[in-house]
Amino acid sequence: MTAEPRVLSGRYRVDELIGRGGMATVYRGYDLTLGRDVAIKILKHELANDNSFRTRFRLEAQAASRMAHPTIVRVFDAGEDSQVGPDGVAHPVPYIVMELVHGSLLKDIISTGPVSVDDTVRYVDGILEALEYSHRAGVVHRDIKPGNVMVTDAGQVKVMDFGIARAVSDSSSTVAETTAIIGTAAYFSPEQAKGEPVDARADLYSTGVVLYELLTGRPPFRGESPVAVAYQHVSEAPLTPSEVVATVPRTLDAVALRALAKDPFQRYQDAAAFREALDATIDGRVPSKRQLGALTSELYGPNPRQAAETARSLRQLSTDTTMKRTQAGPPVAWIWTGVAILAVLLVSVLFWVVTIPRSNDVPATARIVPDVTGMTYDRANEALAANDLLAFRVDEASSSVTTGDVIRTDPPTGSSVSPQQQIRVYVSKGQETAKVPVLEGLSQEAAKTALETAGLKLGTITPRSDPNTQAGVVLSADRPAGSDLAKGTAVNLVVATGRVTLPDVTGFTVEAAQRQLQAPTVGLVVEVRQDPNCKAMTPPVVATQSLPPGETAIHSTIILTTCAGP
Repeated sequence: MTAEPRVLSGRYRVDELIGRGGMATVYRGYDLTLGRDVAIKILKHELANDNSFRTRFRLEAQAASRMAHPTIVRVFDAGEDSQVGPDGVAHPVPYIVMELVHGSLLKDIISTGPVSVDDTVRYVDGILEALEYSHRAGVVHRDIKPGNVMVTDAGQVKVMDFGIARAVSDSSSTVAETTAIIGTAAYFSPEQAKGEPVDARADLYSTGVVLYELLTGRPPFRGESPVAVAYQHVSEAPLTPSEVVATVPRTLDAVALRALAKDPFQRYQDAAAFREALDATIDGRVPSKRQLGALTSELYGPNPRQAAETARSLRQLSTDTTMKRTQAGPPVAWIWTGVAILAVLLVSVLFWVVTIPRSNDVPATARIVPDVTGMTYDRANEALAANDLLAFRVDEASSSVTTGDVIRTDPPTGSSVSPQQQIRVYVSKGQETAKVPVLEGLSQEAAKTALETAGLKLGTITPRSDPNTQAGVVLSADRPAGSDLAKGTAVNLVVATGRVTLPDVTGFTVEAAQRQLQAPTVGLVVEVRQDPNCKAMTPPVVATQSLPPGETAIHSTIILTTCAGP
């Protein structure tokens, strides 16, 4: 006799087990209300008992449910049931209901052996397409790794678990604790490893790690513990993929190095730029050794350890033996003759310099400008007067010299000048600052002009959906209006996309559909029409919607059709 199947919240039947993860168990399921197959992810007991996690998890799952894109596993619902444990106490059971995908995890594909370059580029492009969409919607994944990417039987890439990593990290006190919950630290960005705030560029770093693993069969950094791996993400330079696997095209080395930059500002700034770089590798644009060397110096040069590691990783490229000489070198005799002539010239010049007569006496009609840099202006004036010279003060902004101290003189220190000559003394008036103008409500171009007029510059632009703001209008800036900043500082803006994410409400009751579509985060105009040609249901259920799921313009009108026939 078989046990009755479990039903969550009176709606979702739990069928056979289809997967296990570090924080949840996944079952095949069935939505009894809408009559469709689903995947149900039930969180593990230790997470379910954390009240703050359950709250964050529910909010993040709701945010993820608003995303509808072919490369993202849809989240249909999130809820909480209860189960009585062996101790007789009812325990909460948080769960999410997702689209059921038929295919394989990218983690399992990698474990079966090397992945071809064409498949690698296709898989990574699919991940970036999903991130390009989610970042525009203001959702950062935070846990991109092969275990969160599925490849369908038709070859379509689908990314899952959006928002769950944030729910974990916001409910965990340390990086080590977060790592234990999410899984391996092999895909952490440096800023995640250091516990710093992250943005969309952290997802691009993790995607770079996935690209590296697809090309080489292993992540760029490995260690005996998550802490050891996190340290390498922060301070070590990776080997280039072609040094690990010689058959990897050199065109992908530069892409991987750029994606794995420690500094977020040196990485690709958005998923579209990353995809464009991948596309360029297909076109066969091979970087030169000088270009790769310059890139390495730019990304890893300031740290000697990183520079040494990267130099070792690029040794294979710098000793490329595929280049052949097209012209013979000069005869050996000519070389030695040139060396001998050069040596004679150098010895002659050195002898002349050593034997030239010198005099330490300064003519009576000349004065030497003393070194007054770092002095206050009053002391500098006294020192110049003692040398029969006149000081003329010029105030100049400086970020490195203390206010009131001398930066330099003109003529400079050590110059021979006439008595009573006027010496321009440049005195620091401190760092020159500018006030941040009011930017909220301006168009992006107007905000850029206002910043440049104030002596500041436009930084990164983060698109965000806002149901009440037209496209291109500034929602906020990372620096408050009226604050003083050093001139030339970049100010980052959040700009409205002019679009909102429209969910799929077919199968919902009219009341539930209206509530979701007219919510403050969506704000659409809803019209309900009746179709007498199909059988009515009680309560009325949405049969069709006039706009497809996905992004749509703010304040759009959507027509919901219900059946009203006999």
